[in-house]
Amino acid sequence: MSPDVVVVDVRMPPTHTDEGLRAALEIRRRRPGVGVLVLSQYVEKRYATELITADTAGVGYLLKDRVAQVDEFLDALDRVGAGGAAFDPEVVRRLLARSPHADPLSRLTPRERDVLGHMAEGHTNAATAAHLHISRSAVEKHVNAIFDKLDLSHAPGYSRRVLAVLRYLGA
Repeated sequence: MSPDVVVVDVRMPPTHTDEGLRAALEIRRRRPGVGVLVLSQYVEKRYATELITADTAGVGYLLKDRVAQVDEFLDALDRVGAGGAAFDPEVVRRLLARSPHADPLSRLTPRERDVLGHMAEGHTNAATAAHLHISRSAVEKHVNAIFDKLDLSHAPGYSRRVLAVLRYLGA
């Protein structure tokens, strides 16, 4: 019987480099139904990007400081175990740090960027509405505007939500 969620540290024995991440990716490859929550001391763009681009269902990446905030950690663990995503806001912020290249998200309003940031953290529309103190229907309108502005058509077999987050993380 497989566990619902596995929690790993990016740096594990024997070399304390990337064994935890490699284990997480291997678990995802062999048992895609098992959630993986990765803990790291620092934001490591390469590791976070590799984990995110592999498959976002049942995946999380938290900084170890979050583990001290038990409610947030348990919430992330529940989301990952239920097949959702949970990314530390600092991880998302670092992955979204602007580069000197053209920003494909420049067409988004500040509120749409806020909504997309919450999407990137793995929050549902209802949770995003609560965090931003707006209605759920307002979040849904912002999400649809994001899809339109990022030219994410209804491609069969693809989640526009995941594609929007990936575009956001790649910008």
